[in-house]
Amino acid sequence: MPSRSQSPTPHTYSRWASLVVLCAGALMTILDGNIVTVAMPAIQNDLGFSGPGLAWVVNAYLIPFGGLLLLVGRLGDLVGRRRMFAAGLAVFTAASVLCGVATNQGMLIAARALQGVGGAMTSAVVLGMLVALFPEPREQARAIAVFSAVGAAGGALGTFLGGALTQAVGWHWIFLINLPIGVAAWLAALRVLAPDKGVGLGSGADYPGAALVTGALMLTVYAIVGAGDRGLGTTLTLAAVALALYVGFTARQARAARPLLRLRLFRSRALTGANGVQILMIAGMYGFQYIGALYLQRVLGYGELLTGMAFLPAPIAIGVLMLSLSARTIARFGPYRVLLAGLVLITVGLALLSRAPADGSYAADILPPMLLLAAGFAAAMPAVTGLAMAGAREEDAGLASGLFNATQVVGGSLGLAVLTTLAASRTERLIGGGERVVAATADGYRLAFTVATGIAAAGLLLAAAILRPGRAGRAGRAGRAGRTGRTGRTGQAGRLSGAAAGEEPRDAGRPADAKVST
Repeated sequence: MPSRSQSPTPHTYSRWASLVVLCAGALMTILDGNIVTVAMPAIQNDLGFSGPGLAWVVNAYLIPFGGLLLLVGRLGDLVGRRRMFAAGLAVFTAASVLCGVATNQGMLIAARALQGVGGAMTSAVVLGMLVALFPEPREQARAIAVFSAVGAAGGALGTFLGGALTQAVGWHWIFLINLPIGVAAWLAALRVLAPDKGVGLGSGADYPGAALVTGALMLTVYAIVGAGDRGLGTTLTLAAVALALYVGFTARQARAARPLLRLRLFRSRALTGANGVQILMIAGMYGFQYIGALYLQRVLGYGELLTGMAFLPAPIAIGVLMLSLSARTIARFGPYRVLLAGLVLITVGLALLSRAPADGSYAADILPPMLLLAAGFAAAMPAVTGLAMAGAREEDAGLASGLFNATQVVGGSLGLAVLTTLAASRTERLIGGGERVVAATADGYRLAFTVATGIAAAGLLLAAAILRPGRAGRAGRAGRAGRTGRTGRTGQAGRLSGAAAGEEPRDAGRPADAKVST
């Protein structure tokens, strides 16, 4: 019989194997969100979409995805997160096949909407599963760094694969490639992820509240993504209706016996502040990802494949920095300081892009700010993720995960709508005044990058004001004190909350191998 020191540690292995499965599922949905962008012209030519109609290839995915995240995140807490994750993979994979074989506009748009449903089911519970798998602060920081690196790399990799697949074998394959990935991830999820029963539908199935918040989120995303194609009056009306639904949902949750969303969740300054910061950070970063690709194609004259290749340094830099430095840097300096440093780099990178001229070059005007943005995102994303998830109790982890993903979608959609509208308006006005098309286009993009810089700077100010340790730390200690009074112990979740709020972990000075394996 092997000695105790030689015994295997299958539980530790299964946790990291589970992380691989969770990353694979998330990567598939993230890739799909970006891979479509480069293929849009080919889809338009093949299926005969009009300009406004083509936008629904993206919008049909975003609306159910953003609208359902909060609901399915809570349902994951109730019925079991593994069950929700695996079901989401199945729905997303089946919908991807339908997209790949679509022969008309209606079929593609319907399949994209079904993809959005599957993507929401998969994405909403991932962070909740991750923090449950890795409750110890150091390991959790490493796991979040890996997950964030995969997400960031997937965004830029999707741009590259979209161009490569569309140019080599046709746009259908940007969807069909999900079939083998999805089947493998689904089988692995059933085999590797530990089953969890959830607390039961009877513990929180507030269906009227679910209808209100889902309608509000869907209407919000719809109002944002279509703002450029409709009048200001219509957009404001949609926003007012969405606001009324949010108010109704809040009132419902305040008096419901089993609310879908416990409003006490927002008492956590770390959770609320981190979600607010993320909205602004992602809105600014989308300016680089989308407007940057347009600058390369319409100003510098790059083709689809070359544009995708030009973005590759970003995911490489993000992956290297997140995997090698992120967790150690957060453990050393705390998530608050790391988040601020990352937001400073993002703001500076966007400011440099706001100077990109019509006769610019990739090496001088795009690559340096791209690397600054990559470094900033590698620092900021794991830090803001840890802060957001630290404010949730274990039974609310799926809901907090869904909320975090929902604010990400809202931030990206808002940034995309605002920045593209401003760029297009500026360009049209300059062309109407006799300016050359390329020069006018470049000027419109510079305006978009300038506004994106302001958005990122606002995120920096918000983080500095709300998330500083003196404030978030008190909230984390109060939350732990409340939990101790009920359960008689603080547990791993209490240590995580303190660490994410900016406190030094109690075992920060102990070597990792001195801890008991979980």
